[in-house]
Amino acid sequence: MDLLLFVYSCFSRLGSGLKNFLYNKKILRPAEASLPVISTGNISLGGTGKTPLAMNLLKFFLSLEIKPALISRGYKGTWENSGGILSDGEKIKGTWEESGDEPYMIARNFPKAGVFIGKNRLASCRTAQNLGFKVAVLDDGFQHRKLHRNLDILLYDPSERTDLRECSSAKKRAHIFLLEEKHSQEISRLPKGSVGFVYTQTAIGFFDLKDKPVKNLPNKTIAFCGIAHPGRFKSTLNQGNVFPAAFLFFPDHFSYPASSLKKILAKCRKNEAGAALTTEKDAVKLRGRLTDWDIPVYYLKIELKIDEGFYQKVTGLFPGRK
Repeated sequence: MDLLLFVYSCFSRLGSGLKNFLYNKKILRPAEASLPVISTGNISLGGTGKTPLAMNLLKFFLSLEIKPALISRGYKGTWENSGGILSDGEKIKGTWEESGDEPYMIARNFPKAGVFIGKNRLASCRTAQNLGFKVAVLDDGFQHRKLHRNLDILLYDPSERTDLRECSSAKKRAHIFLLEEKHSQEISRLPKGSVGFVYTQTAIGFFDLKDKPVKNLPNKTIAFCGIAHPGRFKSTLNQGNVFPAAFLFFPDHFSYPASSLKKILAKCRKNEAGAALTTEKDAVKLRGRLTDWDIPVYYLKIELKIDEGFYQKVTGLFPGRK
Protein backbone atom coordinates (compact mmCIF):
# COMPACT_ATOMS: atom_id res chain seq x y z
CA MET A 1 0.00 0.00 0.00
CA ASP A 2 2.87 2.40 0.78
CA LEU A 3 4.33 1.75 -2.67
CA LEU A 4 0.96 2.43 -4.32
CA LEU A 5 0.64 5.69 -2.39
CA PHE A 6 4.13 6.70 -3.46
CA VAL A 7 3.37 6.02 -7.12
CA TYR A 8 0.06 7.89 -6.87
CA SER A 9 1.84 10.77 -5.13
CA CYS A 10 4.37 11.03 -7.99
CA PHE A 11 1.62 11.30 -10.61
CA SER A 12 -0.41 13.67 -8.42
CA ARG A 13 2.56 16.01 -7.94
CA LEU A 14 3.31 15.95 -11.66
CA GLY A 15 -0.28 16.86 -12.56
CA SER A 16 -0.52 19.49 -9.83
CA GLY A 17 2.77 21.00 -10.89
CA LEU A 18 1.52 21.53 -14.44
CA LYS A 19 -1.80 22.95 -13.21
CA ASN A 20 -0.06 25.29 -10.77
CA PHE A 21 2.29 26.51 -13.48
CA LEU A 22 -0.69 27.46 -15.67
CA TYR A 23 -2.41 29.30 -12.82
CA ASN A 24 0.77 30.97 -11.57
CA LYS A 25 1.49 32.28 -15.07
CA LYS A 26 -2.16 33.40 -15.33
CA ILE A 27 -2.72 31.25 -18.40
CA LEU A 28 -5.62 29.85 -16.38
CA ARG A 29 -7.55 32.11 -14.01
CA PRO A 30 -9.81 31.16 -11.09
CA ALA A 31 -13.46 32.19 -11.20
CA GLU A 32 -14.78 34.40 -8.41
CA ALA A 33 -17.87 33.59 -6.39
CA SER A 34 -20.25 36.28 -5.20
CA LEU A 35 -19.56 35.63 -1.50
CA PRO A 36 -16.35 35.22 0.54
CA VAL A 37 -14.74 31.78 0.15
CA ILE A 38 -12.55 30.18 2.81
CA SER A 39 -10.72 27.05 1.71
CA THR A 40 -9.47 24.29 4.01
CA GLY A 41 -7.03 21.69 2.79
CA ASN A 42 -3.59 20.11 2.90
CA ILE A 43 -0.81 18.98 0.59
CA SER A 44 -0.56 15.42 1.90
CA LEU A 45 -2.62 12.40 0.91
CA GLY A 46 -5.36 11.32 3.27
CA GLY A 47 -7.00 12.97 6.25
CA THR A 48 -5.26 15.57 8.40
CA GLY A 49 -8.22 17.15 10.19
CA LYS A 50 -9.78 18.97 7.22
CA THR A 51 -13.34 18.01 8.11
CA PRO A 52 -13.01 18.92 11.83
CA LEU A 53 -11.57 22.26 10.68
CA ALA A 54 -14.52 22.88 8.36
CA MET A 55 -16.86 22.08 11.23
CA ASN A 56 -14.93 24.43 13.51
CA LEU A 57 -15.39 27.28 11.02
CA LEU A 58 -19.11 26.60 10.58
CA LYS A 59 -19.58 26.64 14.36
CA PHE A 60 -17.65 29.92 14.60
CA PHE A 61 -19.65 31.68 11.89
CA LEU A 62 -22.94 30.47 13.35
CA SER A 63 -21.88 31.94 16.72
CA LEU A 64 -21.50 35.30 14.95
CA GLU A 65 -24.87 34.87 13.21
CA ILE A 66 -23.14 34.84 9.82
CA LYS A 67 -24.89 32.17 7.75
CA PRO A 68 -22.22 29.72 6.52
CA ALA A 69 -22.41 27.19 3.71
CA LEU A 70 -20.21 24.12 3.39
CA ILE A 71 -19.12 23.57 -0.22
CA SER A 72 -18.07 19.96 -0.79
CA ARG A 73 -17.30 17.79 -3.77
CA GLY A 74 -19.21 14.99 -2.07
CA TYR A 75 -16.58 12.35 -2.71
CA LYS A 76 -18.09 8.96 -3.63
CA GLY A 77 -21.63 10.29 -3.25
CA THR A 78 -24.08 9.92 -6.13
CA TRP A 79 -24.40 13.73 -6.32
CA GLU A 80 -20.68 14.19 -6.91
CA ASN A 81 -21.12 14.74 -10.65
CA SER A 82 -24.67 16.11 -10.81
CA GLY A 83 -24.57 18.37 -7.75
CA GLY A 84 -27.24 18.81 -5.10
CA ILE A 85 -28.37 20.64 -1.98
CA LEU A 86 -27.98 18.40 1.04
CA SER A 87 -29.14 21.09 3.47
CA ASP A 88 -30.63 24.54 2.90
CA GLY A 89 -30.10 25.47 6.55
CA GLU A 90 -33.60 24.34 7.48
CA LYS A 91 -33.91 20.73 6.37
CA ILE A 92 -31.65 17.85 5.30
CA LYS A 93 -32.79 16.94 1.80
CA GLY A 94 -30.67 13.90 0.99
CA THR A 95 -28.87 10.82 2.31
CA TRP A 96 -25.24 10.05 2.98
CA GLU A 97 -25.24 7.85 -0.13
CA GLU A 98 -26.12 10.92 -2.20
CA SER A 99 -23.89 13.48 -0.51
CA GLY A 100 -20.99 11.39 0.73
CA ASP A 101 -20.35 10.52 4.37
CA GLU A 102 -18.50 13.63 5.58
CA PRO A 103 -20.96 16.25 4.25
CA TYR A 104 -23.84 14.28 5.74
CA MET A 105 -22.09 14.14 9.10
CA ILE A 106 -21.61 17.91 8.96
CA ALA A 107 -25.25 18.54 8.00
CA ARG A 108 -26.39 16.54 11.03
CA ASN A 109 -24.12 18.54 13.33
CA PHE A 110 -25.05 21.98 11.96
CA PRO A 111 -28.70 22.03 10.83
CA LYS A 112 -28.62 25.83 10.34
CA ALA A 113 -25.67 25.69 7.95
CA GLY A 114 -26.07 25.06 4.26
CA VAL A 115 -24.39 22.02 2.71
CA PHE A 116 -23.92 22.02 -1.06
CA ILE A 117 -22.55 19.09 -3.04
CA GLY A 118 -20.87 18.65 -6.40
CA LYS A 119 -17.67 18.95 -8.41
CA ASN A 120 -18.72 22.37 -9.69
CA ARG A 121 -17.88 24.33 -6.55
CA LEU A 122 -18.53 27.69 -8.26
CA ALA A 123 -22.12 26.65 -9.04
CA SER A 124 -22.53 25.53 -5.41
CA CYS A 125 -21.29 28.91 -4.16
CA ARG A 126 -23.71 30.77 -6.40
CA THR A 127 -26.60 28.61 -5.22
CA ALA A 128 -25.60 29.22 -1.61
CA GLN A 129 -25.44 32.98 -2.17
CA ASN A 130 -28.87 32.97 -3.82
CA LEU A 131 -30.28 31.23 -0.74
CA GLY A 132 -28.92 33.91 1.57
CA PHE A 133 -25.69 32.38 2.85
CA LYS A 134 -22.93 34.88 3.60
CA VAL A 135 -19.71 32.84 3.53
CA ALA A 136 -18.63 29.61 1.84
CA VAL A 137 -16.36 27.10 3.58
CA LEU A 138 -14.67 25.06 0.86
CA ASP A 139 -13.93 21.60 2.26
CA ASP A 140 -10.67 20.07 1.00
CA GLY A 141 -10.23 22.86 -1.52
CA PHE A 142 -6.52 23.67 -1.55
CA GLN A 143 -5.97 21.94 -4.91
CA HIS A 144 -9.23 23.25 -6.43
CA ARG A 145 -7.74 26.29 -8.12
CA LYS A 146 -10.68 26.83 -10.45
CA LEU A 147 -12.36 28.79 -7.66
CA HIS A 148 -10.92 31.99 -6.19
CA ARG A 149 -10.72 31.98 -2.41
CA ASN A 150 -10.36 34.87 0.01
CA LEU A 151 -8.47 32.74 2.52
CA ASP A 152 -6.53 29.53 1.96
CA ILE A 153 -6.08 27.64 5.23
CA LEU A 154 -3.53 24.83 5.11
CA LEU A 155 -3.37 22.07 7.70
CA TYR A 156 0.35 21.51 7.62
CA ASP A 157 2.44 18.64 8.98
CA PRO A 158 6.13 19.47 8.38
CA SER A 159 7.14 15.87 9.19
CA GLU A 160 5.36 14.58 6.06
CA ARG A 161 7.91 14.59 3.24
CA THR A 162 6.51 11.86 0.97
CA ASP A 163 3.04 10.81 -0.18
CA LEU A 164 2.20 14.42 -1.02
CA ARG A 165 -0.54 15.67 -3.34
CA GLU A 166 1.65 18.54 -4.47
CA CYS A 167 5.28 19.55 -4.23
CA SER A 168 6.17 21.12 -0.91
CA SER A 169 6.63 24.50 -2.62
CA ALA A 170 2.84 24.66 -3.16
CA LYS A 171 2.41 25.61 0.48
CA LYS A 172 3.44 29.15 -0.45
CA ARG A 173 -0.14 29.68 -1.68
CA ALA A 174 -1.52 29.40 1.85
CA HIS A 175 -2.54 32.49 3.77
CA ILE A 176 -2.88 30.67 7.10
CA PHE A 177 -1.05 27.58 8.35
CA LEU A 178 -2.41 25.39 11.12
CA LEU A 179 0.09 23.12 12.84
CA GLU A 180 -0.35 20.61 15.62
CA GLU A 181 1.06 21.69 18.94
CA LYS A 182 4.01 19.30 18.65
CA HIS A 183 5.13 21.22 15.54
CA SER A 184 4.68 24.72 16.99
CA GLN A 185 8.41 25.49 16.61
CA GLU A 186 7.98 25.29 12.82
CA ILE A 187 5.84 28.45 12.73
CA SER A 188 8.99 30.59 12.52
CA ARG A 189 9.98 28.73 9.33
CA LEU A 190 6.76 29.34 7.39
CA PRO A 191 6.81 31.16 4.03
CA LYS A 192 7.10 34.93 4.16
CA GLY A 193 3.74 36.70 4.19
CA SER A 194 1.83 33.83 5.81
CA VAL A 195 0.82 33.35 9.44
CA GLY A 196 0.68 30.21 11.53
CA PHE A 197 -1.43 29.05 14.45
CA VAL A 198 -1.38 26.00 16.67
CA TYR A 199 -4.25 23.55 17.00
CA THR A 200 -4.99 20.48 19.07
CA GLN A 201 -7.45 17.69 18.40
CA THR A 202 -9.65 17.03 21.40
CA ALA A 203 -11.94 14.08 22.09
CA ILE A 204 -15.32 15.29 23.35
CA GLY A 205 -16.63 11.86 24.28
CA PHE A 206 -18.56 8.83 23.08
CA PHE A 207 -22.12 8.84 21.78
CA ASP A 208 -24.55 6.13 20.77
CA LEU A 209 -26.12 5.98 17.32
CA LYS A 210 -29.02 8.12 18.58
CA ASP A 211 -26.46 10.82 19.47
CA LYS A 212 -26.90 10.38 23.22
CA PRO A 213 -23.74 10.75 25.36
CA VAL A 214 -22.24 7.56 26.75
CA LYS A 215 -20.92 8.07 30.27
CA ASN A 216 -19.16 4.76 30.83
CA LEU A 217 -17.70 2.25 28.42
CA PRO A 218 -17.78 -1.49 29.14
CA ASN A 219 -14.52 -3.06 30.28
CA LYS A 220 -13.96 -4.84 26.98
CA THR A 221 -14.52 -3.29 23.53
CA ILE A 222 -13.49 -3.72 19.92
CA ALA A 223 -12.95 -0.85 17.48
CA PHE A 224 -13.34 -0.40 13.74
CA CYS A 225 -13.15 2.41 11.21
CA GLY A 226 -12.95 3.26 7.52
CA ILE A 227 -10.84 6.41 7.41
CA ALA A 228 -7.66 7.49 5.64
CA HIS A 229 -5.38 7.11 8.67
CA PRO A 230 -6.89 4.53 11.05
CA GLY A 231 -3.81 4.67 13.26
CA ARG A 232 -4.84 8.16 14.34
CA PHE A 233 -8.18 6.88 15.61
CA LYS A 234 -6.42 4.11 17.49
CA SER A 235 -3.96 6.61 18.97
CA THR A 236 -6.81 8.92 20.07
CA LEU A 237 -8.51 6.03 21.83
CA ASN A 238 -5.29 5.01 23.57
CA GLN A 239 -4.66 8.60 24.69
CA GLY A 240 -8.06 8.44 26.39
CA ASN A 241 -7.06 5.19 28.13
CA VAL A 242 -9.28 3.12 25.84
CA PHE A 243 -7.56 -0.03 24.59
CA PRO A 244 -9.85 -2.17 22.43
CA ALA A 245 -9.32 -5.93 22.44
CA ALA A 246 -9.34 -5.92 18.62
CA PHE A 247 -9.24 -3.36 15.82
CA LEU A 248 -10.73 -3.73 12.33
CA PHE A 249 -9.53 -1.41 9.56
CA PHE A 250 -11.51 -0.75 6.38
CA PRO A 251 -10.82 1.50 3.36
CA ASP A 252 -11.57 5.22 3.60
CA HIS A 253 -15.25 6.09 2.97
CA PHE A 254 -16.19 2.42 3.40
CA SER A 255 -19.91 1.77 2.91
CA TYR A 256 -20.20 -1.24 5.26
CA PRO A 257 -22.06 -3.90 3.27
CA ALA A 258 -23.94 -6.53 5.23
CA SER A 259 -21.02 -8.99 5.02
CA SER A 260 -18.71 -6.52 6.76
CA LEU A 261 -21.24 -5.80 9.49
CA LYS A 262 -21.45 -9.54 10.16
CA LYS A 263 -17.66 -9.64 10.39
CA ILE A 264 -17.64 -6.82 12.95
CA LEU A 265 -20.39 -8.44 15.01
CA ALA A 266 -18.56 -11.78 14.94
CA LYS A 267 -15.39 -10.07 16.16
CA CYS A 268 -17.36 -8.50 19.04
CA ARG A 269 -18.73 -11.87 20.10
CA LYS A 270 -15.39 -13.63 19.75
CA ASN A 271 -13.79 -11.07 22.06
CA GLU A 272 -16.81 -10.95 24.39
CA ALA A 273 -16.95 -7.20 23.81
CA GLY A 274 -19.61 -5.10 25.50
CA ALA A 275 -19.52 -2.47 22.72
CA ALA A 276 -17.99 -1.62 19.37
CA LEU A 277 -16.30 1.77 18.95
CA THR A 278 -15.99 3.74 15.72
CA THR A 279 -15.61 7.26 14.32
CA GLU A 280 -18.39 9.77 13.79
CA LYS A 281 -17.87 9.58 10.02
CA ASP A 282 -18.42 5.82 10.09
CA ALA A 283 -21.44 6.15 12.38
CA VAL A 284 -23.51 8.04 9.81
CA LYS A 285 -23.50 4.91 7.62
CA LEU A 286 -24.71 2.60 10.38
CA ARG A 287 -27.84 4.26 11.76
CA GLY A 288 -30.94 2.14 11.26
CA ARG A 289 -28.96 -0.83 9.97
CA LEU A 290 -28.07 -2.67 13.21
CA THR A 291 -31.54 -3.65 14.36
CA ASP A 292 -30.52 -7.27 14.90
CA TRP A 293 -27.39 -6.44 16.91
CA ASP A 294 -27.28 -7.23 20.63
CA ILE A 295 -24.08 -5.20 21.06
CA PRO A 296 -24.17 -1.37 21.01
CA VAL A 297 -22.02 0.76 18.71
CA TYR A 298 -20.61 4.02 20.06
CA TYR A 299 -18.80 6.72 18.11
CA LEU A 300 -16.11 9.10 19.28
CA LYS A 301 -16.74 12.79 18.63
CA ILE A 302 -13.70 15.02 18.21
CA GLU A 303 -13.13 18.72 17.63
CA LEU A 304 -10.25 21.10 16.98
CA LYS A 305 -9.08 23.74 19.44
CA ILE A 306 -7.28 26.61 17.68
CA ASP A 307 -5.37 29.66 18.90
CA GLU A 308 -7.66 32.67 19.35
CA GLY A 309 -5.63 34.73 16.89
CA PHE A 310 -6.83 32.45 14.11
CA TYR A 311 -10.42 33.65 14.49
CA GLN A 312 -9.35 37.29 14.47
CA LYS A 313 -7.69 36.63 11.12
CA VAL A 314 -10.84 34.94 9.75
CA THR A 315 -13.15 37.73 10.86
CA GLY A 316 -10.98 40.15 8.93
CA LEU A 317 -13.14 39.17 5.95
CA PHE A 318 -16.08 40.87 7.63
CA PRO A 319 -15.28 44.51 8.54
CA GLY A 320 -16.88 45.60 11.79
CA ARG A 321 -16.88 42.07 13.26
CA LYS A 322 -14.66 41.13 16.21
